[in-house]
Amino acid sequence: MREEIRSGRATLERKLAICNEAALLAPEERVEPLCILTADSDSTVREKAAGVLLTQPLKTVLAALALPGAAPEMFAYCAAEFPRRPGVADALAQNSTCPIEVLRPVIRYLSVTAIQDLFEDLDRLSTSPILVAELIASAVINAEQRTLLLELQRAEPEPVEAFLEAAEAAEPDKAKRETLLQKLGHMRVVERVQRALKGGRDERLLLIRDPCKVVQRAVLQSPQLSEQEVESFANMASLTDETLRLIAGNRKFRKNYAILRGLMFNPKTPLEVTLHLLPHLKPLDLKFLSGNKNVADTLRTAAARLQRQRSAARDS
Repeated sequence: MREEIRSGRATLERKLAICNEAALLAPEERVEPLCILTADSDSTVREKAAGVLLTQPLKTVLAALALPGAAPEMFAYCAAEFPRRPGVADALAQNSTCPIEVLRPVIRYLSVTAIQDLFEDLDRLSTSPILVAELIASAVINAEQRTLLLELQRAEPEPVEAFLEAAEAAEPDKAKRETLLQKLGHMRVVERVQRALKGGRDERLLLIRDPCKVVQRAVLQSPQLSEQEVESFANMASLTDETLRLIAGNRKFRKNYAILRGLMFNPKTPLEVTLHLLPHLKPLDLKFLSGNKNVADTLRTAAARLQRQRSAARDS
């Protein structure tokens, strides 16, 4: 039935059955054919389909918009007719099959959460220059997000010198390192984002120290990234404080104690992050931290205080 509607081969009786709820479809599965039928050649079908859609509960529309592989006509109809209904714009943005040209007019209705979700999908952003441009022009993003998007728009490659230090740490073999540097010297930011997301371990080790923050973020979004790699990142004093903050902000990474410990002993980890994570430190590590002169005095003092409090609680 779905294919009949999509291809335009459905009979008039079938179309009217969908409009009249005679077709045995789940409510959310009925929304898509109804949207397609609003552009039917038969005026009766068009009017019935449009009228029925206006009566659909919001939760049914949102469930339909979440279905994978939905027809573009459904996204287009909902974007045109229901853009102000709560959650509709977010549902359009969160479904990766929604065409970018459909999403563009509803960007202004996106919630903060939906915008953040888009930034958690750098694969989509880095391959959608039109979406990036629309987001930059909108008023729904903050200054930090605009900076990241502007980085994605940069067409000129970074000078090779920008990667020298990171390349030396990531690739000890001089010949391989020079080859790698030559490749990076010809890559635009979006290409390095794609490499960070889909490349190998050695490339991630280098790109986590890329001059562009958006590339660093892409490394942490890579599906191939292992927790062992993140452990090594957490111990790197050469990383930016923002990258360390992103690691600390990831709930999955925080559950790994080796990652948490690396962040706590890394002098580059922002103080507000380490103070927040301090109560999760094991007793022996807390003792070592309280005497570690490489970390901030405030953190060292807080560690010593917590250690005394724990000792007093045990004694009592």
